[in-house]
Amino acid sequence: MEIEYDPAKDIANLAKHGLSLADAARFDFDTALVVIDLRFDYGETRYRAFDRIDGKGFCLAFTIIGSTLRAISLRPSREKEMRRHGR
Repeated sequence: MEIEYDPAKDIANLAKHGLSLADAARFDFDTALVVIDLRFDYGETRYRAFDRIDGKGFCLAFTIIGSTLRAISLRPSREKEMRRHGR
Protein backbone atom coordinates (compact mmCIF):
# COMPACT_ATOMS: atom_id res chain seq x y z
CA MET A 1 0.00 0.00 0.00
CA GLU A 2 1.28 3.44 -0.89
CA ILE A 3 1.77 5.87 2.00
CA GLU A 4 1.47 9.62 1.60
CA TYR A 5 1.35 12.63 3.91
CA ASP A 6 1.26 16.39 3.78
CA PRO A 7 4.83 17.77 3.96
CA ALA A 8 3.72 20.62 6.25
CA LYS A 9 2.01 18.11 8.55
CA ASP A 10 5.23 16.06 8.56
CA ILE A 11 7.21 19.10 9.75
CA ALA A 12 4.62 19.73 12.48
CA ASN A 13 4.71 16.07 13.54
CA LEU A 14 8.52 16.15 13.71
CA ALA A 15 8.39 19.25 15.90
CA LYS A 16 5.70 17.86 18.20
CA HIS A 17 6.62 14.17 18.44
CA GLY A 18 10.13 13.90 17.00
CA LEU A 19 8.88 11.46 14.34
CA SER A 20 8.48 11.73 10.59
CA LEU A 21 5.21 10.58 9.05
CA ALA A 22 7.42 8.59 6.65
CA ASP A 23 7.98 6.20 9.58
CA ALA A 24 4.41 4.98 9.03
CA ALA A 25 5.99 2.64 6.49
CA ARG A 26 7.60 0.78 9.42
CA PHE A 27 4.22 -0.35 10.78
CA ASP A 28 3.47 -4.03 10.27
CA PHE A 29 -0.25 -3.89 9.50
CA ASP A 30 -0.45 -7.69 9.68
CA THR A 31 0.21 -7.52 13.42
CA ALA A 32 -0.83 -3.94 14.31
CA LEU A 33 -4.16 -3.37 16.01
CA VAL A 34 -6.24 -1.02 13.87
CA VAL A 35 -9.35 0.67 15.27
CA ILE A 36 -11.77 3.18 13.77
CA ASP A 37 -11.32 6.55 15.47
CA LEU A 38 -14.80 7.56 16.63
CA ARG A 39 -13.70 10.26 19.06
CA PHE A 40 -14.66 13.14 16.74
CA ASP A 41 -16.54 13.74 13.50
CA TYR A 42 -13.62 14.25 11.13
CA GLY A 43 -15.74 14.30 7.97
CA GLU A 44 -13.95 11.12 6.88
CA THR A 45 -13.27 7.68 8.35
CA ARG A 46 -10.08 7.83 10.39
CA TYR A 47 -8.19 4.98 11.96
CA ARG A 48 -5.64 4.54 14.70
CA ALA A 49 -3.09 1.74 14.53
CA PHE A 50 -1.06 0.54 17.50
CA ASP A 51 2.18 -1.32 16.90
CA ARG A 52 5.68 -1.74 18.24
CA ILE A 53 8.73 -0.68 16.28
CA ASP A 54 12.06 -1.81 17.74
CA GLY A 55 10.20 -2.71 20.94
CA LYS A 56 8.66 0.74 21.46
CA GLY A 57 4.92 1.42 21.17
CA PHE A 58 3.56 3.85 18.59
CA CYS A 59 0.17 5.15 17.52
CA LEU A 60 -0.49 6.07 13.89
CA ALA A 61 -3.56 8.08 12.91
CA PHE A 62 -4.47 7.71 9.26
CA THR A 63 -7.17 7.57 6.64
CA ILE A 64 -7.49 5.53 3.47
CA ILE A 65 -8.01 7.26 0.14
CA GLY A 66 -8.50 4.69 -2.61
CA SER A 67 -5.52 2.36 -2.22
CA THR A 68 -3.37 4.98 -0.44
CA LEU A 69 -2.80 5.30 3.29
CA ARG A 70 -2.65 8.98 4.22
CA ALA A 71 -0.70 9.38 7.46
CA ILE A 72 -2.06 12.11 9.73
CA SER A 73 -0.10 11.70 12.96
CA LEU A 74 2.53 9.38 14.38
CA ARG A 75 3.45 9.51 18.03
CA PRO A 76 4.92 7.37 20.79
CA SER A 77 2.21 5.43 22.57
CA ARG A 78 1.99 5.19 26.32
CA GLU A 79 2.47 1.68 27.72
CA LYS A 80 -1.00 1.88 29.28
CA GLU A 81 -2.42 2.39 25.78
CA MET A 82 -0.42 -0.51 24.41
CA ARG A 83 -1.65 -2.84 27.17
CA ARG A 84 -5.25 -1.69 26.64
CA HIS A 85 -4.94 -2.67 22.99
CA GLY A 86 -3.18 -5.96 23.70
CA ARG A 87 0.16 -4.84 22.32
